[in-house]
Amino acid sequence: MKFLLRLYITVILIVSVSVLPAQELFVFSEPASNMPSKSVGVKYSGKFLKHKEHHKEMIQQRHGAEIMYSFNKKWMLHGGVSFSDMFTSNLRWESAKLYAKYRFLSNDQVHKHFRMAAFGQISGSRNPLRYDELSLDGDQSGVQAGLIATQLWKRFALSGTVGGLLLLNDREKTYPDNNTYSALKYSVSGGLLILPIRYKSYKQTNLNLYGEFLGQQSLDKGRYFVDFAPALQLIFNSAHKLNLGYRFQLDGNASRMANRSFHISFESLFLN
Repeated sequence: MKFLLRLYITVILIVSVSVLPAQELFVFSEPASNMPSKSVGVKYSGKFLKHKEHHKEMIQQRHGAEIMYSFNKKWMLHGGVSFSDMFTSNLRWESAKLYAKYRFLSNDQVHKHFRMAAFGQISGSRNPLRYDELSLDGDQSGVQAGLIATQLWKRFALSGTVGGLLLLNDREKTYPDNNTYSALKYSVSGGLLILPIRYKSYKQTNLNLYGEFLGQQSLDKGRYFVDFAPALQLIFNSAHKLNLGYRFQLDGNASRMANRSFHISFESLFLN
């Protein structure tokens, strides 16, 4: 009986890995694939940056907690909250968000596949509107929607995302209003499975290397930025994921809290 139980768990985990290959679990963006059906994921994320204010440089931080549920292979839902000291002197609760993704296209073949998905998100934040950079991960209140396309070839995955973002923050009453309220966001992400060289067991630790280009172009002002974000990822027992990433600006003229930031996150997956 114990042997059958272990065999069942092993088969389920191997199937889950084949459904969502390791090199598709991008650190700074979402793939078109979803988690295995009827599974739950929990995630902690931390963002750390240096911000200069009143001629003084400070280390500021944001911490996020997120829960994810996959209804089936097509529908997935995220809910999360964040805490930070980026707009205040003390750490406090700052935002809540709800994210949904629908995978509408799958072309699966041996050792490769192509998938597309549509996503939407709504976020509420208590922070004021200060910068051109628009983000619904704690900074501002707003809505966004877009498309994701992901291609997998054996140990390498390539993904692209494009979407529009509209703030729900009250518009400034001063004239002229120089704030940015809407933007086009896009990303191009690549992931490579480094280890293991040969897959023998779900207990093997996976090592993935990522590189992601992340950009934003305002739709109401002539402001933009393009970032590059390399990252390393370790996956333990095919269910627990540790991410380490660094994001920095390549080009742009948008006002931002910081042009460089360090990211860390840990995520666990629970099947059935």
